[in-house]
Amino acid sequence: MIVTLPNSLATITLQWPRDLSVRITPDQFIDLVTANPDLQLERTAAGELIVNPPTGGETGHRNIKIAYYLVRWIEEQGGNGIAFDSSTGFTLPNGAIRFPDAAWITQQRWQTLTPLQRQSFVPLCPDFVIELRSESDNLAKLQAKLQEYLENGTQLGWLIDPQQQQVEIYRAGQAVEVMNNPTQLSGEKILPGFILNLQRIWS
Repeated sequence: MIVTLPNSLATITLQWPRDLSVRITPDQFIDLVTANPDLQLERTAAGELIVNPPTGGETGHRNIKIAYYLVRWIEEQGGNGIAFDSSTGFTLPNGAIRFPDAAWITQQRWQTLTPLQRQSFVPLCPDFVIELRSESDNLAKLQAKLQEYLENGTQLGWLIDPQQQQVEIYRAGQAVEVMNNPTQLSGEKILPGFILNLQRIWS
């Protein structure tokens, strides 16, 4: 099966497991990810497969800085939770399997998982997520992804757009707030004390 990535960045041949239907189950998705470790794949709630373009240098650099600041906040200020990078998959209550660029869940929710559950895609929706838009990302699709997180239990989400130096803030039960050229973001009541300095992310 040949899959053409968005914006014609590349064409990738998927190693398609035998007897795999177009709409794949969570177990089939795990098999597909295992067979294609170099691809960035996601599964929608309807079982459709999403093939994301590889991360470029600038996006990868920004991603690791965001993850670093999140982990530093946990280590230095005792943030009572667990942080995850962009390689971590989450199985949402609606059945979608998503890979946010950064995520955080409370320690209490993490402790409810068995050792086996912690080794696979996390069967929880994160309390907090960050999506970092790259030049190849479709904004409307990212916005829909943030809304999906909220519908499945996320309390706070940030959609960071370095190209426009704009941030959309998603809060449970509230309208989306759009910030133009903000200098920092606050974790608010969800991550008290966490401040992300955006000037370090824009550069």
